[in-house]
Amino acid sequence: MKRILTLVLSLVILISLTACGGGSDNQTDQTGSSEGDVTVINFFHRWPNEPKNTFFNELVAEFEKQHPNVKIKMDKVLNDPYKEKLRVLVSSDDLPDVFVSWSDSFAKNIVSSGKVKAIDYLYKEDSQWAEGIMETQIKPFQFNGKTYGAPLTIDGKAFFYNKDVFSKYDLKVPTTFEELIDILEKLKTNGYESPIIEGLSDSWAISHYLGTMNQRMMDPEVINKDYNPQTCEFTDLGYIKVLERFKTLTDYMGTVATAIDHETARNMFASGEVPIVYMQFAEIKMVEDAGDINFGFFDFPKFKDGKGNPTALTGAPEGFMLGINAPQEAEEFLKFIISKENAFKFTKECGQFTALKEAVTEENATKQGLEAYKVIMNASETAPWLDNAVNIRVADAFMRGGQSLVIGEMTPEEVMENVQKEAAKLSE
Repeated sequence: MKRILTLVLSLVILISLTACGGGSDNQTDQTGSSEGDVTVINFFHRWPNEPKNTFFNELVAEFEKQHPNVKIKMDKVLNDPYKEKLRVLVSSDDLPDVFVSWSDSFAKNIVSSGKVKAIDYLYKEDSQWAEGIMETQIKPFQFNGKTYGAPLTIDGKAFFYNKDVFSKYDLKVPTTFEELIDILEKLKTNGYESPIIEGLSDSWAISHYLGTMNQRMMDPEVINKDYNPQTCEFTDLGYIKVLERFKTLTDYMGTVATAIDHETARNMFASGEVPIVYMQFAEIKMVEDAGDINFGFFDFPKFKDGKGNPTALTGAPEGFMLGINAPQEAEEFLKFIISKENAFKFTKECGQFTALKEAVTEENATKQGLEAYKVIMNASETAPWLDNAVNIRVADAFMRGGQSLVIGEMTPEEVMENVQKEAAKLSE
């Protein structure tokens, strides 16, 4: 009898525990605290600031709503820290499922790790999606006959200038570098301590200057040779001239430039404090939101002794890549981001142009935005940012050297010696 009683009691306890356990498992699945049948996508981007931060938060929430079986773990940091963290993730075999990448050499370096998924099959399987993307913007993500990324943004770099200030002092948009220096000198004599500004604490901002100036100065054959890690030397004296003229420009920025970042420099322009700043068209909305100034823009003027194309526009697409082990849901998320609907919303809410056809219109872009968009679309050619165009070691030598040059710690010749040393290591 005792045996039977013990057996009955054990059975009752077992049933009770099973019922409680079942309720617990169901609750865990619903809250997503346990993976269970939920697919987790690791998503990494470089826009923690507004309005892009809110845009991507809402984008993630909408995708999760449409896909209840998916949980997206999102991480985000700004430009330079993003690059550094991405390098660490690549070296530690922990590349995210979906992540932002610049194009050209930056993307190529990541692809060379063998940890990025080729996505040609996505373009083939979903022709409707693929046909909506500008083919010219896909090319910078293609290496060794394969496609490794999908472009979201297109951009260009130009000098933004305060039209009212130019009108007040009867200044005309410069067509040569010498004319630009004359304008800066006139503005300085009229009370502008810093007639032009940049946040030189951001090394990438220096690379944007030097990349454009190299392109304007150098013979295209020299650029093609030196930007190739197998043949680079950087011995042409034109690079010295570029650094000398960069130093001349930064002398008009005052001492504050070395202590601030690019965002601060942009706000100084938007508030009317500084009349000229070198910026991306993606920043038009930021200027419009931050201030109420009448502004226009002009391309980087030509060098009289330059051998490059003076009508080329510095800029490159930026998009998304997939880690080699990314699940199918990550592929769907990538296509969801780079859809015409979300691209339209991205331009409207964030002010940046996209690589989706017919996704920039009068409905989602301002008059100045449409003007800038036409500049991008009508450029004779585009030149990638320097830190995307050359090996990262070489880019770092240019950027660190540029910072040291500005504060007088290095000469142009010393900067180029370091660049040449890094270039030599690539062929060892």
